[in-house]
Amino acid sequence: MIENTKFNAAILIIGNEILSGRTQDTNTSTLATWLNSLGVKVGEVRVIPDVEETIVSSVNLLRKNYNYVFTSGGIGPTHDDITSESVSKAFNLPYEKHEEGYKILEAYYKSGEFNDGRQKMIWMPRGANLILNPTSGAPGFYVENVFVLPGVPSILKSMLGGIKNKIVGGNPIISHTISLRTFESHIADSLTDVQNKYQDVEIGSYPFFQAGKLGVSIVMRSDDQNLINKCSSDVMSFVNDKKIEVVERD
Repeated sequence: MIENTKFNAAILIIGNEILSGRTQDTNTSTLATWLNSLGVKVGEVRVIPDVEETIVSSVNLLRKNYNYVFTSGGIGPTHDDITSESVSKAFNLPYEKHEEGYKILEAYYKSGEFNDGRQKMIWMPRGANLILNPTSGAPGFYVENVFVLPGVPSILKSMLGGIKNKIVGGNPIISHTISLRTFESHIADSLTDVQNKYQDVEIGSYPFFQAGKLGVSIVMRSDDQNLINKCSSDVMSFVNDKKIEVVERD
């Protein structure tokens, strides 16, 4: 691994049910947390409908701009599950039955249960590599740097362990949070000074409402623990000078 090399990824959430509000997206959080632990920074997240042209254009744009692309959703057995075929078109590859995937599902289902709808789940781009599914059998797949995963959160999460060794990352991204009983306007100038001093640390401030009182969480992120420590020390310096109550640190 090359020291200090930065690796990034994009997440593509696919599904009309997310855009309509019927289903809440939790896969972004799952994927981003997992990728951060591998030293891969998520640079972009898109939520798009089950529209072939949109999927194809999004996959082609993102795979050229990021080290990795992770898609979620649209690989089930129903008519609107078009992600696999769309990814085939993005790579200009034939869309066909994956023989190994077929054998996996044929063995997974009881006799007579492996119907046409379920067989649709093993149609993929030619030459796709399988991502095994320990929860419900139906595999995902990857082609080059594009990893295609299901939309069901528990199933997606269970499949990540099977591709960990396929991801090359940098140093794990560390996060440290200091939650304060204050207002953003009260710390804005001081926080800007700290950010200007530590430009290799990503600093964010996020208001919260807890126990009937307002507060602000300051989140510092970097792959360098020493920088996090120094940055945190400077934040605590102005916090103490301003006599601001610290609610929590983690």
